[in-house]
Amino acid sequence: MKGKRVVLGMSGGVDSSVAAALLLEDGYDVVGVTMKVFAGAGPMASGRCCSLEDVNDARAVAELFGIAYYVFDLIGPFRQRVIGNFIDEYAAGRTPIPCIHCNREIKFGVLMEKAERLGAELVATGHYAIKGEVAGQPRLYRGLDRAKDQSYFLFSLTRQQLSRVLFPLGALTKGQVRRKADELGLALANKPESQEICFVPDGDYGRFLTDQRPGICREGPIVNRRGEELGRHRGIVHYTVGQRRGLGISAPNPLYVLKVDASAHLLVVGEVHELWARGLLAASVNWISEPPPTHGLRIECKVRSTHQGSPAVVHGLPGSRARVVFDSTERAVTPGQAAVFYRGDELVGGGWIESSLPAD
Repeated sequence: MKGKRVVLGMSGGVDSSVAAALLLEDGYDVVGVTMKVFAGAGPMASGRCCSLEDVNDARAVAELFGIAYYVFDLIGPFRQRVIGNFIDEYAAGRTPIPCIHCNREIKFGVLMEKAERLGAELVATGHYAIKGEVAGQPRLYRGLDRAKDQSYFLFSLTRQQLSRVLFPLGALTKGQVRRKADELGLALANKPESQEICFVPDGDYGRFLTDQRPGICREGPIVNRRGEELGRHRGIVHYTVGQRRGLGISAPNPLYVLKVDASAHLLVVGEVHELWARGLLAASVNWISEPPPTHGLRIECKVRSTHQGSPAVVHGLPGSRARVVFDSTERAVTPGQAAVFYRGDELVGGGWIESSLPAD
């Protein structure tokens, strides 16, 4: 691959910095790029991701390695495709994952278009995932470090996008990456990671949503499955399926959010046994390694990024949808989250959770 140009997304963190070093060691012509995705003012400017400090750190690494470096202004596309989707999903009673939309739309969407203008066929990131190839077709696998594996957040990549992606860190552990950074003399070898959504660094989603779309947080009823009103909520955007705290209801047994009904502007609550689901329906399903299964495919399904995965059978449905039936019931299957399908370490596909199939 000597001399082949690759655009590397550089966040100013240890992962993308070590990825730059590994690509150079493999003979690539590396061009570093930091994506500016929001304006540097107001509450969003305090986040760890994409701050002026991060830009300076990324530029310093690029200078140390002697590679070209650019900062791209992607504020407009990010606001439209990622933040806009985030607000719309909460308003619809779902719990979104903006990082997945950012990966597909920005990091492997807009950035790939920018890469072509720089004469690069390939785009690389510091994600902990492994790309392989079978019969000339790209495949996606879990990263070696299961504690850091980020394949879940990449399920929506198209085959065309995946064919042009490199993940230099996929076969390394986080510890190995930090040791490599130390060997390279990088000052950011022990830089802490960003854990928050970059545009909501304080974690106060309700405040952010209200600021962005006044009137989105309206009070409404909290009811049980029989429709009996038990209390009032302070706006559906403050709640998600499985949530227990913050309901403000006295009951003999703990109550949990079972459903966020945006059309009626109400919360449905119940006891913990009512949270369990035997399966789910998923929409906008993306199949990476094979066509949609018509007779059922045995998989392991992750319904959250931190979920260990549950044995299940998935059936492809018309309209890019799928039906998943778990071997055992699963708790708090949440609309808006991703259902991602694995066969061993291979990620075969995934989609957005539309609804759960109640255990009863």
